[in-house]
Amino acid sequence: MTAREMRHELLFQERMVRCFADRQQNLWSMFADSAQRDPDAPALFWDGDASLSYGELQVKALQVAGALLDAGVAPGDRLATWMANRPEYPIFFLACWRVGATLVPLDTRLSEAEGKFILEHSGARFLLGEGELAEKYPSPGALADLRQVVMAEDLDDWSKGNHGELPKVPGDEEELAAIIYTSGTTGQPKGVMLAHVNLLHSIRHFELAWGLPRGSKTLIAIPGCNVTGLVTEFLTFFSLGGSVVMIPPFRAATFIEEAARHRIDHAFMVPAQYKLCLMNDAFEKHDLSSWKLGSFGGAPMPLAFIQELQARLPSLKLSNGYGATETGSPAALLSPELTEKHPDAIGKPVPCADVVVIGEDGKEVPRGEAGELWIAGPMVARGYWRNPETTKEAFIGRYWKSGDIVSIDEHDIIRLHDRKKDVVNRGGYKIYSSEVEAVLVQHPDVAVVGKPNDVLGETAHAFICLKPGAPVPQDPGALALDELADYKRPESWTIGHDPLPRNSNGKILKKELRDLLLEKA
Repeated sequence: MTAREMRHELLFQERMVRCFADRQQNLWSMFADSAQRDPDAPALFWDGDASLSYGELQVKALQVAGALLDAGVAPGDRLATWMANRPEYPIFFLACWRVGATLVPLDTRLSEAEGKFILEHSGARFLLGEGELAEKYPSPGALADLRQVVMAEDLDDWSKGNHGELPKVPGDEEELAAIIYTSGTTGQPKGVMLAHVNLLHSIRHFELAWGLPRGSKTLIAIPGCNVTGLVTEFLTFFSLGGSVVMIPPFRAATFIEEAARHRIDHAFMVPAQYKLCLMNDAFEKHDLSSWKLGSFGGAPMPLAFIQELQARLPSLKLSNGYGATETGSPAALLSPELTEKHPDAIGKPVPCADVVVIGEDGKEVPRGEAGELWIAGPMVARGYWRNPETTKEAFIGRYWKSGDIVSIDEHDIIRLHDRKKDVVNRGGYKIYSSEVEAVLVQHPDVAVVGKPNDVLGETAHAFICLKPGAPVPQDPGALALDELADYKRPESWTIGHDPLPRNSNGKILKKELRDLLLEKA
């Protein structure tokens, strides 16, 4: 990037960060630009061949925007969605941004109590849901701020009518575009406040790193309610004037069939999903040669997976990435040419990112040494909604403290060692769970957590989900004897055929596993 393309700017009245000089002012304008450039280009596919062009999607979004204004929605109001990937979701979030409101997307896996907490905490005044989840939804008036609940199946009828001329598009890029609640793996979920300027920079980072041409097509195999699904899939490809293919909740056979039928260019999946595709008979039966780029994140991609994908699908290039809800998606991306050379790496900092690795003494560590990753940049969230204490703890100056233990080498390649809270402290010896898990990677599901110990404080405990039909080893300790120092080896095991618990992003819920050990103690 040249100096003319980037410059330092003051955002949110307190953060001096490096930004892209030329950018849209809001997400609606970004989408409208693609719609104006080619209104007949396909924007969405679902249910096989059902589709909407950019022009049709824009008309529907404007119709819903008018209905929202007639219903009394004002700029800054929080509007929630609680549904699976379906066309009404992008229609609605585009309408939301057209009127200057803030999107609050909820995960379909949430319980009734969890969803109620988010709706109440965010102060959502409108909820768009779907019939399949209707029993979870509170009725209008049950919560102080919730005024209306509409089902996606009824959105067309609800929004019909002549709504008059819409006001000018709100243009302040620092206004909130979305409040996305974290998965709540460490207690009550936190609402991450993401402004338009945050997400616009994330979109540009993906475009620069991937180099996909305009009109590219992606298949979304993850929930669109989280930051990865929303930014990586919907918004980046809307910016490219491309197409988003939506499928029901992930099944390997369905993914493969739809990827082949739609001749996709890209898909994002977690490593476990790639492995399920490789194991499925449909992989050999369908032509996936159009698939140019497979991006991934959330967990390390074993070198064996990378090599098998390259052998069976030579056209596919792989790109790892690292990010969080608090960074509006990517903070680091690894180019495809580096993926095989550095399978243990999560990427290089994206152009606008300022990253530092901080030791326990609060000082930056030398290159190559491990410490906590702190991240600054225009993509970093403003903080947590209605949670000033946690915001103060996690956001220091212009940096967000990630809680991840990483190292950065002399080539700016970042390697993730562990979550700070997942490091096992065995009598003063630090055990990075990811290092132990890498030795056990031949199993479909592996997680290593700390188990309380009266003498040592903690010891390593391994949870393993075996392949279907695989026998339970008589001596599990032999699985990890040769490749690890003795203090790193798991000293207790839970081994079976049941999958380990994961959140909607595909990440294993280690808190649930630690809680399980405490219950059995």
